[in-house]
Amino acid sequence: MTISLNGSDLTVTQVVAVARHGEPVALTPEAIAGMRRASAVVEDVLASGEPVYGLTTGVGERKAYLLDPAGQQRFNQRLVLNHRIAQGDAAPPDVVRGAMLCLANSYAKGVTGVRPELAEMIVTMLNEGFAPPVRRLGSVGEGDLGPMADLAYGLITRSGFEVAENEGLALVSSNAFTTAWACMATVDAEALLSVFDVAGALDLEAFGANLNCLHPVIEQTRPFPGLATTLHQLRLLLAGSYLWQPGAARFLQDPLTFRCIPQIHGAARDALAYTRTILQLELNSSQSNPVVVVSEGRIVSVGNFDMGPLAAALDFLRIALAPVVTSANERAVKLLQAPFSGLSAGLAALSGSPDDALAELATSGQAITVEARTLAHPVSYELVSSVKGDGIEDRATMAPLSARRLADMIALSARVVAIELVVAAQAIDLRAPGQLGLGTGRAYRMIRELVPFTQADGTLPADLEPLVELVTRGTLTPAV
Repeated sequence: MTISLNGSDLTVTQVVAVARHGEPVALTPEAIAGMRRASAVVEDVLASGEPVYGLTTGVGERKAYLLDPAGQQRFNQRLVLNHRIAQGDAAPPDVVRGAMLCLANSYAKGVTGVRPELAEMIVTMLNEGFAPPVRRLGSVGEGDLGPMADLAYGLITRSGFEVAENEGLALVSSNAFTTAWACMATVDAEALLSVFDVAGALDLEAFGANLNCLHPVIEQTRPFPGLATTLHQLRLLLAGSYLWQPGAARFLQDPLTFRCIPQIHGAARDALAYTRTILQLELNSSQSNPVVVVSEGRIVSVGNFDMGPLAAALDFLRIALAPVVTSANERAVKLLQAPFSGLSAGLAALSGSPDDALAELATSGQAITVEARTLAHPVSYELVSSVKGDGIEDRATMAPLSARRLADMIALSARVVAIELVVAAQAIDLRAPGQLGLGTGRAYRMIRELVPFTQADGTLPADLEPLVELVTRGTLTPAV
């Protein structure tokens, strides 16, 4: 199904559909007409000789330098080359394709002053499956200058497109790179949170926990949306479980990391919902400078490239995800400890065995959890320097770092939850509790297809990568 771009209603889901699954894209006729009107204003301003930032003048600290009219187009071509200051490895192809889509959608809004031919070229490249190499480092979140210059260079080189006056600046001063990466990471966070629900429900069965922690009075007396959603998910996963039988619970109250799964995951869901709201606004907002005001027939310099709202929202989401990861690891550790689980130490197949069994998985889980948790540190208040650009470029949101950290945190967290699933499955086998829940039973069987029970004379699972892949592909949750 073709996704139509008009600059006003692009969704996070559509960005992922185009970036990862190759959904076709088209500009609406209304968007093309709007771009033509804005481009006409640019032509009028150029003819008038009025000083306009980046159009008839230099940029940054060179904003006071007037451009020779004959060299304005060449200046925009050089602008792309002079901003290729990104560093590091190439960003994932889905992020690059998402950035192309976000950029085309921003042009479709009709305020950047670019010709529709530029947006059409980007859409054509998208539909052909092209994704140029774009280095991931070097943007402070006030326009993704370096990565966007890489993107622009790749598009121009591939297509042979010649940028006009104003179009070089419009290509590099966008935050499409950050916005796209945030889309990918936010969708992945949502999927991973559902896997944490599955793992948490399995932990409850593996521990012999008290399901009073899922009582309906919880959302009745504390009506947070994320809490209600999590409770609903956990009840579905545990439908038919032995834990609902009277006397099944081992304790009146379980450790907080078991008892508070709904609250911990619910808080992350609320943070995720907030982040998606901000991201949805950003997707259909103008990030350009300057902005064409068609109704007034003029161009104004603005600061719409400041990504403070999204940078802070991504920080918030990582902070809310950190307790999810640390609690998951703590539950796995407690299942491995006989005084808490009531099972053999390390979940050994034979009680009293000198073998470590799964005990050493706790070390790996703790190490990865710490690494994931350090990525929760907020970055949206950072300022590297206020000297750049003769002191006028004295602000940085670090939004690209905030998005990239979320993606990295999710990748690490997938490994933590994989360890949690293996430990829970081993504990369930040893406890032999009887009927598992409808959802948890399916999850258990999927785990056992990839990672067998560790026998008395066995060693640790040789490779958890298949299970990590199951988690990251998002196939575990839909199947359950």
